[in-house]
Amino acid sequence: MKADDERDDETLTDRAYRQIEELIVTLALPPETILSEQSLAQRLGIGRTPIREALQRLARDGLVVILPRRGILVSQINLKTQMRLLEVRRELERLMARGAAERATPAETARFAGIARDMRLASDQADDMTFMRLDRALNDLVSQAARNEFAARAMGLMHGLSRRFWYQHYREAGDLPLSARLHADLADAIARRDADAAGKASDLLIDYIESFARKTIET
Repeated sequence: MKADDERDDETLTDRAYRQIEELIVTLALPPETILSEQSLAQRLGIGRTPIREALQRLARDGLVVILPRRGILVSQINLKTQMRLLEVRRELERLMARGAAERATPAETARFAGIARDMRLASDQADDMTFMRLDRALNDLVSQAARNEFAARAMGLMHGLSRRFWYQHYREAGDLPLSARLHADLADAIARRDADAAGKASDLLIDYIESFARKTIET
């Protein structure tokens, strides 16, 4: 599945949000970087109004902090925050994985199958950027297919922080091929409409993510 396939109806605010989030998550904009609407508008070739709206969304996600009269600060990465986040994420991920397996449309199950295939390829190639983009595509598709707007809204506050934490530490503490395979197993279970398998795959993925987070203390 190509990441651009679902972007035909993307607004300028959506595009600004996606591009700035990727810059933050991949540490191209490191923690404590001071941003400005003008510099981001020039960098991305997008007007200041969509940039402003995107930054407001990123502030709600916890990736930036808006400082009155000073600019926008990329938020810090905090292990304790990450562990608290995972406590909530485990329950919501399982709920949404099972819901997606039960409620996905045929078109959505085909997309889950495509993500599973591409995740396995990313695993074989240890391709970090492809993995990151597929991870976001999988998160968005699960949120859509589960058809629970309350769970989706809560999960939306966690995914960007989780991806950034992983990207910061995966080279010294992570196993990218294993992580990609676990994501592929989750996508495959949903594609097969097996709610029990999807719930188990979700728990196994969170088990790995918790183990990874703890390893960052030791490295």
